[in-house]
Amino acid sequence: MNKLGVHALCWAGGWSEAEARTAIEGTARLGFDIIEIPALDPASIDVDFTRRLLEAHGLGVTVSLGLGINSDISNPDPDIAKAGEALLSDAVSLARDLGSTHLCGVIYSAMTKYMQPASPAGRSQCIDILGRICERAGASDMLVGLEVVNRYETNIINTAAEGVALCRAVGAANARVHLDTYHMNIEESNPEQAIIETGDLLGYFHIGESHRGYLGSGSIDFAGIFRGLNKANYQGPVTFESFSSEVVNPTLSGVLGIWRNLWSDSEDLCRHARDYCAAQIKAAAMAAEAGAD
Repeated sequence: MNKLGVHALCWAGGWSEAEARTAIEGTARLGFDIIEIPALDPASIDVDFTRRLLEAHGLGVTVSLGLGINSDISNPDPDIAKAGEALLSDAVSLARDLGSTHLCGVIYSAMTKYMQPASPAGRSQCIDILGRICERAGASDMLVGLEVVNRYETNIINTAAEGVALCRAVGAANARVHLDTYHMNIEESNPEQAIIETGDLLGYFHIGESHRGYLGSGSIDFAGIFRGLNKANYQGPVTFESFSSEVVNPTLSGVLGIWRNLWSDSEDLCRHARDYCAAQIKAAAMAAEAGAD
């Protein structure tokens, strides 16, 4: 059974002590196994306080982030690339100290709309830096998930196949593809098949609806998604991610264009997501046992 997680931004926009307590306590109360903590600014997270809370509630943790235009490791400007590598190194240290199993996200470029394809030099530099970051993370037995996002958020990897190619180019044993149904719904012609073909390189999975709201209320074929995960024998985390203008992180909300209030009750949203994912995992397993396609 996959461990089920939820993104902390379903609960709170920041990580003050009060926000951390709200997110961790709510996640544990609803029976999730993992909370995903965004580390856009690793220095702002109180490691000792957070770890004590996680341990008190028996909750696992993963860490994610997206790079900005001033920390883009695919930018040929050496100062910008250096700043990005330093940020990623800080995020690895944070994830290690929190006891995280994964460092994931858009960690190979800025999370922004590019106006041209990535340059060969920029891509090569990105691969070199990711190799060093994977080495640092591997020293703590941590997987590094390269999140495949849509064309409006990166020019490096937009499909699962491109994610696989990037992982292979990095060549690290702990480099993995991080897929997200919201982005797959935009870019993949057959999301179920893309999951299957990613195979053993799939290391982290985000579940999100086509409009980022309640699961099942949009256009994504989640039955097919979970069949794909089952066929790929994916054993890693399945983490719910949703955004609404009700819970605002000023940096991320602007980048992702979170202008609408898609939900206002975090507890109801997350409870529904956990039950929905658990039911889909069970259904996919039962279909496999019955020999259904």
